[in-house]
Amino acid sequence: MRHFLAAALLGCCLGSSALAQDKAPEVGAAPAAAAPAGIQSANIFQIAPDAATAPGYAEQNNGERAKVQPGNNAPIWRQVGSGVTGYSSLPKTQAPEAGNLIQPMVSYPGSRLTTAGEAWRQTRNHWLIPYGGSLLLIVLLAIALFYRSKGMIRLHGAPTGRKIERFTPFERAAHWANAGAFVALAVSGVVMAWGKFFILPVIGSTLFGWLTYALKNIHNFAGPLFAVSLFIVFLTFLKDNLPTADDWRWLANGGGLFSEHEIPSHRFNAGEKLVFWGGVFFLGLVVVGSGLVLDKLVPGLLYERSTMQIANMVHNVATVAMMAMFMGHIYMGSIGMEGALDAMKTGYVDETWAREHHELWYRDIEAGKIPAQRSAAAPGSLVSQA
Repeated sequence: MRHFLAAALLGCCLGSSALAQDKAPEVGAAPAAAAPAGIQSANIFQIAPDAATAPGYAEQNNGERAKVQPGNNAPIWRQVGSGVTGYSSLPKTQAPEAGNLIQPMVSYPGSRLTTAGEAWRQTRNHWLIPYGGSLLLIVLLAIALFYRSKGMIRLHGAPTGRKIERFTPFERAAHWANAGAFVALAVSGVVMAWGKFFILPVIGSTLFGWLTYALKNIHNFAGPLFAVSLFIVFLTFLKDNLPTADDWRWLANGGGLFSEHEIPSHRFNAGEKLVFWGGVFFLGLVVVGSGLVLDKLVPGLLYERSTMQIANMVHNVATVAMMAMFMGHIYMGSIGMEGALDAMKTGYVDETWAREHHELWYRDIEAGKIPAQRSAAAPGSLVSQA
């Protein structure tokens, strides 16, 4: 074995010596130039520098340009950049833009004149994300300052112990279903839109990727629940949210939020009606409609990139406005007003609460125009028999 290893080592040494002798330069010969490494290229404008002076150079098609400047494909890329659609064998119903590589030039609100994809990016990154996030922070700060200065709006009179049914079990079920879906959509939407600024630096890209992936799926499943429950909420509370002449007096006095006593109102005051018509109805239609487009659930619609870009921008604006409006509604229905959360949890309010916050509604109950108990009373419940 030792003789075999020695022979192999000797053979390698002799082979290397012979190879070195074969490649050794001759005496007096000039050293060979080192071959350039990597892929070599040429400037196409240096191949035929005078071609640009030929008549009609700017109007040449790709075949004509190849004759005077081989490799110069500027004409075809100019067509691609202008939105020219080429041939594609894919069906238009499944791939409406299969032959179109780059969208044509547009100018979305907040963007300069550029290709549609870049215009959407500019509008989203320069306007929707920074100003939308700023609006939510401003509303949150305003609520915090209001709570610090006013605190919880408490009852002036002592509770009577007699209860009035403010929300039936069906009304509360519809409201909580809609509220739960809204919170899921709002949290997932905030993380997907702004999470990279305040969550990604803390948990890292891997965990943030899994988080956004999970929230995106939650967003997709909570969307239909929100749409259906929003429709039910609208129909359920429509009758009591119709405008009346008393609403103008409530608005003119700011609802009495900055005074000692609230302005008399019916079952829902003008502020709640604004949330109903502005947030539930108008913004609800826009949010749900644009969301259905983004999920490709609208039948008969041709889903091109421009359609999705516009739907995305509309969805962003409407959802931020809805969240800003509902933040005030959530505040007043939770820590902003004593007894408001109990009304939605149990369905009942004390007579004192009804008289102080919705005096006109309480008077109608006293007059017998509205029953104090609208659903089957639970055993042992204290219900006013006014």
